[in-house]
Amino acid sequence: MKSRYYVVKEKALPEVLLKVVEAKKLLATRSDLSILDAAEQVGISRSSFYKYKDDIFPFYDNSKGKTVTFMIELDDSPGHLSEVLERIAEYRANILTIHQSIPVNNVAVLTLSVEIREDTKDISEMVGEIETFNFVYDMKIVSRE
Repeated sequence: MKSRYYVVKEKALPEVLLKVVEAKKLLATRSDLSILDAAEQVGISRSSFYKYKDDIFPFYDNSKGKTVTFMIELDDSPGHLSEVLERIAEYRANILTIHQSIPVNNVAVLTLSVEIREDTKDISEMVGEIETFNFVYDMKIVSRE
């Protein structure tokens, strides 16, 4: 059976999956920990870790060398687009395409594709920061290739 993949916001994930990610981070940074120790530290069973370990990973872990396309709804005011682009540049993602729709009711829809390079910082953190801008109404990951 062919695997299907989804991009899901953290708030929609069951707690056990988030704890598996935490345990994997512990194991990656501490060579002295066993899987049982890491699982116990984050509050899950060893069997839960093994059940989900190959099915969950932070978005950033598997995105290097990929193209990610975002759709952003933002207030159409001078400087807002440049603030978004500046934040993307700070994270060292390479902007490939930009398309902004004609604003309707002072809201523009921006579609942009970025290349995730070896020196790109954590894309999930970048998305989180852009979402906190008071002029951004919505931000979605449309595709990842």
